[in-house]
Amino acid sequence: MKRIIAGLATICLTVISASVAYSTDGVVRPAKISTADQSGSIFERPDTVKHERKGNTTLDVTTLLSSDKKFASGMYRSGKTRFEIIEPYGVDEFMYFIEGGVTLTSSDGSEMTIAAGEAVTIPKEWTGTWDTEGYTKIWVIYSEDGSGLE
Repeated sequence: MKRIIAGLATICLTVISASVAYSTDGVVRPAKISTADQSGSIFERPDTVKHERKGNTTLDVTTLLSSDKKFASGMYRSGKTRFEIIEPYGVDEFMYFIEGGVTLTSSDGSEMTIAAGEAVTIPKEWTGTWDTEGYTKIWVIYSEDGSGLE
């Protein structure tokens, strides 16, 4: 359990960086998540990372990985999960929930529920419990040293 989040971040971001930040012609372009993508069509892309663990399937698409590999964004879908984050989260992550939501219980016992249409930013030092019935989110991650983004 020590590095669950780091493992999830690695799974989420395991893509070929050249295919994310650059087009096939080598030109750098902005990364867009369209309305259709948000409806779920993004998970039909060939670069979608699918992971199954204990009956839960997660789907993740990285839409951008910066050239310095310190910043990334994309979309993620997960079913019901609950896990405790004992070691610090490891990256600064902004999340906007499109469907579902999550309850975050910080290690001090304070609880925060984020629902569809709401956003949260988790600092890299955060520890606590992540509990959800399932969700789809847009995520943005920053890591000063680039760890967890490749």
